[in-house]
Amino acid sequence: MNEIEQSLSEILQVRRDKLSKLQDEGRDPFHETQFKRTVFTSDVIDNFEAMEDTEVSMAGRIMAKREMGKALFLDIQDDKGRIQVYVNQSNVGDQTFEDVKKDDIGDIVGLTGRVFKTKMGEISIHCISIKLLAKSLRPLPEKYHGLTNQELKYRQRYVDLIMNPQTRKVFEIRSAFIRHVREFLDNRGYIEVETPVLNLISGGATARPFITHHNTLDLQLYMRVATELHLKRLIVGGIERVYEIGRDFRNEGMSTRHNPEFTMLELYEAYADYTDMMDLFEEMLSSAAMKLLGSYKLTWHDTEIDLTPGWERKSMAEAVKEQMGVDFMSFTSTEDAIKAAASIGVKMLDTKEATWGSLLFECFEQRVEEKLTGPIFITDYPVDVSPLAKRKKDRPELTERFELFVCRNELGNAFSELNDPIDQKQRFLHQVKLREAGDQEAQMMDDDYINALEYGMPPTGGLGVGIDRCVMMLTGSTSIRDVILFPTMKPIENS
Repeated sequence: MNEIEQSLSEILQVRRDKLSKLQDEGRDPFHETQFKRTVFTSDVIDNFEAMEDTEVSMAGRIMAKREMGKALFLDIQDDKGRIQVYVNQSNVGDQTFEDVKKDDIGDIVGLTGRVFKTKMGEISIHCISIKLLAKSLRPLPEKYHGLTNQELKYRQRYVDLIMNPQTRKVFEIRSAFIRHVREFLDNRGYIEVETPVLNLISGGATARPFITHHNTLDLQLYMRVATELHLKRLIVGGIERVYEIGRDFRNEGMSTRHNPEFTMLELYEAYADYTDMMDLFEEMLSSAAMKLLGSYKLTWHDTEIDLTPGWERKSMAEAVKEQMGVDFMSFTSTEDAIKAAASIGVKMLDTKEATWGSLLFECFEQRVEEKLTGPIFITDYPVDVSPLAKRKKDRPELTERFELFVCRNELGNAFSELNDPIDQKQRFLHQVKLREAGDQEAQMMDDDYINALEYGMPPTGGLGVGIDRCVMMLTGSTSIRDVILFPTMKPIENS
């Protein structure tokens, strides 16, 4: 055991000894069941003039303690903030005063006192009574530096939330954003639903799924990679505006933009197309920025972003031509596309499987996407990489699809949904061939979804929004782990 570990071990033992003594005296703090509080810290601070000299009760965690003879000053932190508490021996009595002196940073207490302001002008509580409600058996991180180890912050989010107010602010914004999305859609007549997480097939997105097993039915099941196919069944059933906010699961790589489980909004509207989805998405995000941040302007990845409505819209082929000088719309053969892609350094895993559309997409994804500051809607994706989107009438090799990019991050994906069951079946069959050839991300045949389409689905616009990435943008966070309370982490190996 090194010196630091030995010191920590001694601190842990001292705290346990204090708890044992209280328990031996019949004063076990863990036997306390409730504390009736009348105010939060922010109530006192925000309304001092009205509350001055009134008696209040509050509860929270001791974050600092200063001893001055027969007086103590405590900083108490609750759900709404922090406030100073003045504990005088003559007011609380000898026994209580001695007990509070023994309390540790991190202990949780309940107290009653009078609101006042110190000679230094600090709003405080003059304590009348105080008791220990829960004993902290582990020390908090050093007060001036807090919890700074990034990986430890993710693993011990509970400590991160105690020590770092900015972390709490991120998750308050996340909660407010989700509330805003619900209100935004509810006010437009959308119905929120819930669809299955466990499915017999993996569909709705090109992604590698997690596989599990149902013991009673002896079935292999897939955790959903998207909610799309179930939601569009509801469009067929006559629910013409529908959405779901829920977890999706993809068994893929991890990065600052990817977590194996993440939160998606998917919505579908009958008799709408992808241009309607662009308008809706732009209004939803820009209004969120104004409502939550008070401005259309924000900074993300050290770049100033302006979300003022009127965002740029550009086709994928136009973006590739503008950034790389390669005009895919002029090519007459796949061979021309292969040569052009190779000339700008685009890598293809298997040129034998390459198509005009897949090459256009790879050129965009590998060479152009990283240059997009945005906000910009990239439209008209190739049909080869859009198995669920409707073809463009004038260019059937392209689809009515867009993705929104801000600071090189894709925030959403939308289609004019394919509602032709015959075309859809052919595209599923193509995905099945890709899967049989070894593509574990390719979609599976969903016969029941084809069956649903055969009953007739109206023209429909669909939109998928990455909630986590939108929150990253709104909070200026550079890692998806910063906006997920408990991100997936590799376990710590025992030494």
